[in-house]
Amino acid sequence: MDLVVATGNPHKIEEIRAILGPYGVCIVGLDDLGATVPEPDEPGDSFEENAAIKARAYAAALGRTVLADDSGLEVDALGGRPGVHSARYAGVGSTREERDAANNAKLLRELAGVAPAQRTARFVCAICVAAPDGRVLVRSRGSFDGVIIDSPRGSHGFGYDPLLFVPDAGCTSAELDPAEKNRRSHRGQAVRALIGMLPSIG
Repeated sequence: MDLVVATGNPHKIEEIRAILGPYGVCIVGLDDLGATVPEPDEPGDSFEENAAIKARAYAAALGRTVLADDSGLEVDALGGRPGVHSARYAGVGSTREERDAANNAKLLRELAGVAPAQRTARFVCAICVAAPDGRVLVRSRGSFDGVIIDSPRGSHGFGYDPLLFVPDAGCTSAELDPAEKNRRSHRGQAVRALIGMLPSIG
């Protein structure tokens, strides 16, 4: 079967292709199609809602079965924030690097004075596969748990990776070897969860 992945991020496409390819799933990126589809607004209150909005919009526009994901960071001490607002939490910055730095700074300000034991958090990824007629065919979810530390560490990854310390690995997400990070990641978990469900796609 063919699945269009609603992203222009080549690293995300390769990660999904590496997991699903051996099961006979052909992963196609938006750039591979040469298609220009306006990215839909994602006003949902959950990762699942936003993934479904994106999957349905791209599937309808392309006339193809589409996989879309929505992901972000949930911090328990902040009631689950930044959550679906993770990418633009601070609301400033014109580049990814500027947004990441501003988001991380805001997160640390909000956690100032919070004890380390109360800084539990997780990356979450929700995936939705939708048909051109709007049907949701498959949903999955993955999470990657850790604790928010006081200052960034590591050069791998992006976003909040330098702040999420993974206790059993003894390092932050940004200090993990990329292959090990992919093995553990919230997105990798969500994609692998699809494997047992893919035969149900007609």
